[in-house]
Amino acid sequence: MTLLDQTLSSIPGSLDEDTFHRAKERLANQAKPAGSLGIMEEVSARLAAIKGTIDVRLTNKRIVTCAGDHGVAEEGVSLFPAEVTPQMVYNFAGGGASVNVIADHAGAIVKAADIGVNHDFEPDLPIFHKKVRHGTANFTKEPAMTREEAVQSIEAGIEMVNELDAETPLDLLGTGDMGIANTTPSSAIIAAFSGVEVEALTGRGTGIGDQALANKIRVIQTGLDRHRPDPEDPIDVLHKVGGLEIGALAGLVLGAAAKGVPVICDGLISTAGALIACELAPSAKNYLFVSHKSVEKGHRFMHERLGLDPLIDLKFRLGEGTGAAVCMELLDLSTRILADIKTFEEVGVTNAQ
Repeated sequence: MTLLDQTLSSIPGSLDEDTFHRAKERLANQAKPAGSLGIMEEVSARLAAIKGTIDVRLTNKRIVTCAGDHGVAEEGVSLFPAEVTPQMVYNFAGGGASVNVIADHAGAIVKAADIGVNHDFEPDLPIFHKKVRHGTANFTKEPAMTREEAVQSIEAGIEMVNELDAETPLDLLGTGDMGIANTTPSSAIIAAFSGVEVEALTGRGTGIGDQALANKIRVIQTGLDRHRPDPEDPIDVLHKVGGLEIGALAGLVLGAAAKGVPVICDGLISTAGALIACELAPSAKNYLFVSHKSVEKGHRFMHERLGLDPLIDLKFRLGEGTGAAVCMELLDLSTRILADIKTFEEVGVTNAQ
């Protein structure tokens, strides 16, 4: 049995229903109007059901920022050159990127991962060295990767979860991305699954102008028309129009679900990975939280496909895991809402009739 098959078979079909119902009952009887803390109450109950306790403690928080290059960048779909991908990996490793700063505030540790960067990093660079190949192919001309490489990229994500959890049991995992031009394969992925017109879900990525946007739409449509990825086969979609880091992001979600670890995904690219994961294993969605609503048009369609609502909308469009890092603090807060707000009975306050 492959690592992927083993992981898929290890994901529970449901959460701890008894704890979930106890959490909902406690929330309903707290000294406040029922449901008045909105989404935070739903988050707290689901975390309780994942962890099997009312008093959840999210101590060991990690963010893995997966990096890969994209052959489709040669089609002019990004403002930035591909050289930026390895430069940013060094920045993550040095602690100087946006996600590092936000994660520090949230009490989370960031570690970058080379899944498919077109650069050879020094072996002692403190990142995950999981390279499958030096970037994907240009999917307007050939499949982005082989099917075997697609599986390998997913298994790289699973391996990283297993390695982190073996060091210190994980309490919460965040996913982030880095890869010039990676909004293009991400948009292609949701187009393949949803059947929505490419124009309706393709955004400006790094801030491209109208002419470049029209070209980006054409590029995505060309790849879809040429390869016709099968929406019933998530690995087919990944291998034909996806990205190596997107595969690893899917593996992070699957690996976390198999370990019973809640996982919070970031923006468009991380959610593309989460989408691949949940198409492979629908029950993985029980462990998944989506952090924010990106300004990228396709992100909304991903959330609709997953049936999950983003926690915040800060008009982010960065990636890296920044939105996941911000929302780690919200998940922390939700655990205290459930465990620490007293019930009417505990404080002797008269309940509503």
